[in-house]
Amino acid sequence: MLPIERQKKFLDLLSKKDMITIPTFAEKFNISIETVRRDLSILEKQNKIEKVYGGAKLKKNSFNEPAMKNRMNSNIEQKNAIGKTCSEFIKNGECIFIDSGSTTYHIASYLSDKKNLTIITNSIPIATKLLNSDFEIILIGGRVRHSEHSIVSYDYLFNFSQLNISKSFICAGGITCKNGVTDFNMQEAVTRKTIIERSKEIFVAADSSKFGKDVMVNITPINKIDYIVTDSLLNKKIASELKKTNTNLIITKI
Repeated sequence: MLPIERQKKFLDLLSKKDMITIPTFAEKFNISIETVRRDLSILEKQNKIEKVYGGAKLKKNSFNEPAMKNRMNSNIEQKNAIGKTCSEFIKNGECIFIDSGSTTYHIASYLSDKKNLTIITNSIPIATKLLNSDFEIILIGGRVRHSEHSIVSYDYLFNFSQLNISKSFICAGGITCKNGVTDFNMQEAVTRKTIIERSKEIFVAADSSKFGKDVMVNITPINKIDYIVTDSLLNKKIASELKKTNTNLIITKI
């Protein structure tokens, strides 16, 4: 294996765990401790990782997307409150889209009192959670992204033009007033952009840690969003900037 290929695999492994030790790298890739240290030094110079005692972790400002299983266990209180608030906007009989993400996942927990919903989603965990409900569930067809437990749609597998969505609840990797909603994966972005075009109202559900960040792929500008639902830990300066836009900012109580 070429060093550049091995270093990419290092990053893939680090995206799934908070920290990995040098001996673990050596055993996993069947290489020497010296080779591990050399690879980690290269990645550190590229500003992709941070070396810690006995191992390494991803750089906090890295453009690598945190693994879904890690996000599902972070900021749970905030995400749960956001999910509950989003559910209050959903009316009986509506056709809604719930995006794949650790925040939108919590919306599904607050739908038991709703009736006659049609729920479109690209999230395998959300579809599984609602499997025993009476709702009509439409799972977008396409390729499975294993790390995200989501489905990346292709037009030839799913006919978006037939959708008539009342409300869509979209996730974000980053949100700024200047560049709007951004995310990490191009194919996920294509699905979100298409859903936004087919929806009457757009909600972005994002905890406060996502604000002030720009990541790789633009989804939509702020003025295309009807509501942003977040938690009370949102930076006051960012909140003030958002309130000057045409988007409704809803701050949930934790």
